[in-house]
Amino acid sequence: MSGEPSATGGTGKRAVVAKRVDSGAGDLSEIERLANAVDYEVVGRLTQTREEDAAYMFGEGKVEELAALVDETDADCVIVDNDLGPYQTFNIGGKLPEDVAVIDRFTLILEIFGERARTRKAQLQVELAELRYELPRAEAKASLAKRDERPGFMGLGEYDESVERDIKRRISDIRDELASIAEKEQTRREERRASGFDLVALAGYTNAGKSTLMRRLAADLDVEENVDRHPDLETTAESEDMLFTTLGTTTRRAQLDTRDVLLTDTVGFISDLPHWLVESFESTLDSVYRADLVLLVVDASEPVREMREKLVTCHDTLRERNEAPIVTVFNKVDRLDEDAIAEKRAALSGLAPNPVVVSAREGDGIAALRDRIEDELPDWKRERLLLPMTDDTMSVVSWIHDHGHVEEESYGDDHVTVAFAAKPEIVSQARAKAAELSPMDA
Repeated sequence: MSGEPSATGGTGKRAVVAKRVDSGAGDLSEIERLANAVDYEVVGRLTQTREEDAAYMFGEGKVEELAALVDETDADCVIVDNDLGPYQTFNIGGKLPEDVAVIDRFTLILEIFGERARTRKAQLQVELAELRYELPRAEAKASLAKRDERPGFMGLGEYDESVERDIKRRISDIRDELASIAEKEQTRREERRASGFDLVALAGYTNAGKSTLMRRLAADLDVEENVDRHPDLETTAESEDMLFTTLGTTTRRAQLDTRDVLLTDTVGFISDLPHWLVESFESTLDSVYRADLVLLVVDASEPVREMREKLVTCHDTLRERNEAPIVTVFNKVDRLDEDAIAEKRAALSGLAPNPVVVSAREGDGIAALRDRIEDELPDWKRERLLLPMTDDTMSVVSWIHDHGHVEEESYGDDHVTVAFAAKPEIVSQARAKAAELSPMDA
């Protein structure tokens, strides 16, 4: 296929996007959205269908065509929707006009992550991903630098033998700091469960509508009243039509009939992510892996083929470490008629059995989703306690209200009867508190 110039508007750097595929037609829509997410103006496109060329990724003739397209469109960079090796990057760059950068798919994703990182944890994870991407390229860059062949061709300047050691040392330091953060977050999760909270995580492909769904499910929250128990709770969750709006985690309290739920939104998945990139965000993904329930959100307005590919990507990411049951949520169904929804349910039943169909934007299906969440969460235990009336009895009753769902509460002359449902550990704690009450305290 030949390249084509394009005028798409925008105010950022001018980019030509290119992709090689083994078979079929190369789809540039995703890489364009990724480029737009960090303000690149796509001014040209080029695809090629052929086996990978070891030296250039594309055929050498196609790289010449790419160079002509860059010259024609006055582009500042070429964004390649493939994983380029360091020598492929160097060789392509050697064919382009001076000072035109060559950026591959993962360099672009890391650039987006860098712009979105707001918290210390997110910034550390982005740096770790960048360093893990850079490490295998350090040796190649050092070799090129020794030959004095454009040593800064990827924008990181001169290289020598000490660079690889420095990268490994920094990776070790970051992993230690992230491990410390993860330990604190695990302690917080345990404390929340001990307080009676169920933990529900939103997962899914980027731009599936997770943040919008979270806003729809979440309760209005006065952070000042919860700051001691949940210092990370947010009053809002961004829901722009933008890739990777959520890079870290956002936690809010959700509205359910009988259970206290904390809902966490996380970074969106994306297709063809290498293992090292997923591992770099392991600390953030722990909020999914260690949840009590995962809501896997899918954009149901997309074609079945794309939905299937993205479901496979999500399941592959979750499969090895996820501990919780998964409920698939077909979102954006306001864009579909009932026949189309039924067809997609049938076509994807193997990957998404019994999905919940919602429109987070319009609010359709949200009540059914809340009911499904309650049904799928780990079962609560029912208990009935007869508490003697003492100076401390009402504080125990109040504690049960805070940590479980009270179904009955009645008062006699010298006792209180409380029937409730709660997590097994909460029931055990309630029994222990009841055993400590003595009529002699009255």
